[in-house]
Amino acid sequence: MIGEADAQAVPEVDMQRPSVSRMYNYFLGGRHNFAADREAAAAALTAMPELPAIVRLNRRFLRRAVTRAHEAGVGQFLDLGCGIPSPGDAREVVRELDPHAPVVGVDVEASAYLHGCCVTEDDPHAGMVLADLTDPGLVLGSPVVRDLIDLDRPVGLLLVAVAHFIPDTERLARALDDYRRALAPGSVLALTHGSRKGSSERTERVRRIYNNTTAPMVMRDQADVRAFFGDWALLSPGVTLVGEWMAEEDLDEVAQRAFIVGMSRKIGT
Repeated sequence: MIGEADAQAVPEVDMQRPSVSRMYNYFLGGRHNFAADREAAAAALTAMPELPAIVRLNRRFLRRAVTRAHEAGVGQFLDLGCGIPSPGDAREVVRELDPHAPVVGVDVEASAYLHGCCVTEDDPHAGMVLADLTDPGLVLGSPVVRDLIDLDRPVGLLLVAVAHFIPDTERLARALDDYRRALAPGSVLALTHGSRKGSSERTERVRRIYNNTTAPMVMRDQADVRAFFGDWALLSPGVTLVGEWMAEEDLDEVAQRAFIVGMSRKIGT
């Protein structure tokens, strides 16, 4: 299903300013990026060569989260800050598990929205919404979400590698409160976030590079991230560094501490 911009004009793609979604695409080996994105990505790689590995680790957690939610009976997914479509994204993983499961991507960047529309055009069970994820009313009230997502049934709410690009903690927390209230019991929230713990001069250099892109970066600690889950029941091993969630993988020290991971489920009837 082709996404709708809710009566908004899709903003023009700015090729001169580095885009977070296009840099992410570059780190994944994608081609949907411009010279400005590649230059910023190269500077970030100079500061932290492990970035592509960290991005791929986020993708592996995404696969684990979607699979775990599916096994728990979740049959539809809302991917907030979905980014540019690429191998291993939420829609691809959902399609492997269920060819007909509804999945809607949400992104505020024109590049991500336009590429997402192209990919979902021939998929009647998938769509894109152009919106700021911190506006739950706009997202949940959009025609695409209303057509594809049944809020009376459990939803998998995904925020993978996006929350650290929202510097306004109070606004993000309020938005997540609204999403949690709107979703049915049995819904699952999966979130990853850049970790403040173990931050170094290299991390600070990367953060300064991202501050010149379409979205500044902010690191938070585990207590901050834990608050985003509200009163939903945490799934084991809780809100913790990714090294504990992916303990079976042979991760180096940088990867183990790179970001915070959590999943939770809404309990009730």
